[in-house]
Amino acid sequence: MAEPEQDIGEKPEVRIQNPKENDFIEIELKRQELSYQNLLKVSCCELGINPEQVEKIRKLPNTLLRKDNDIRRLQDFQEVELILMKNGSSGLTEYIPSLTERPCYNSKAAKMTY
Repeated sequence: MAEPEQDIGEKPEVRIQNPKENDFIEIELKRQELSYQNLLKVSCCELGINPEQVEKIRKLPNTLLRKDNDIRRLQDFQEVELILMKNGSSGLTEYIPSLTERPCYNSKAAKMTY
């Protein structure tokens, strides 16, 4: 007999962008918890980093994740990378709001439906 599918969510693999370390960890998100903010929160908790440090979330090889619909389209074992803000390399980085302060990069894109 098959398990009920409603509680089973996606299992993306996440890592921090780092040229020296390329290992992923698996995280589990329940279907009803598939949101941008929850992916950010769970990933950061599992990786031991502060969500305020994350500048972007990228689905590998080259797609930025910006909104809840992007997260809902993730497949099991999809590779996701967190790109951290640079530490003081430019005065501009002090004025860039973190992802927890802005739900997506393009407010118009956040309102689009597919």
